[in-house]
Amino acid sequence: MIAASFDLTGKRALVTGAGRGIGRGVAEALASAGAEVTLCARSGGEIAAVAETISKGGGRAETLTLDVTDTRGFADALAARPAFDIFVNNAGTNRPKPLAEVSEEDFDAVIGLNLRAAVFAAQAVARGMAKAGRGGSIINMSSQMGHVGAANRTLYCASKWAIEGFTKALAVELGPQRIRVNTICPTFIETPMTRPFLEKPGFREEVLKKIKLGRIGQIEDIAGAAVFLASDASALMTGSALMLDGGWTAD
Repeated sequence: MIAASFDLTGKRALVTGAGRGIGRGVAEALASAGAEVTLCARSGGEIAAVAETISKGGGRAETLTLDVTDTRGFADALAARPAFDIFVNNAGTNRPKPLAEVSEEDFDAVIGLNLRAAVFAAQAVARGMAKAGRGGSIINMSSQMGHVGAANRTLYCASKWAIEGFTKALAVELGPQRIRVNTICPTFIETPMTRPFLEKPGFREEVLKKIKLGRIGQIEDIAGAAVFLASDASALMTGSALMLDGGWTAD
């Protein structure tokens, strides 16, 4: 019988933005599948709490308190550590507003974290993977908004469409080294970042009209997909986008 392998025992995983929301959920799921997880975020207290939760559950986790927008600092920190087998490039932000109100500071914040920091974080991880010579899986956290457009989300859409193109190009480049690169593209997931928007009168209803499955996404919906992309169950998958949008982009 053929059985898919989701086992991550012996693998080293790095998750950015791991202190809360999707990042935390993914980190916990990778640990539950056997990976030794490094939790990276600016908020040392938050990732320490996540690491403690993982340890109490029988998993293995360590913390790396670092701002990923400090690209040089991030690269230096990774150069001093053993190579990772799995990288979840998750840190991100959003500042929804009409384009007429978008400031240069908004641009720098959204593009700086969602694109610039993500590109150079992937560069730093890929260097270690290539040097180790055992392949690996890079998972860039994208969005359904990397495939469609939406009012008041010009910056966010721009950053995620760019991540989709970056992912495909990097998959081509790193394929010969057995390093796979894919994206996860969630719809609206209930997290601390999305909660203020989903609580606005009428907003949740408008979102649900577009989600064919009729519900807001939960962190658990993303966690399983991350384990799939991290594991040998997806060994032939690279340069692809895994849509977890409840059917939003189907029409």
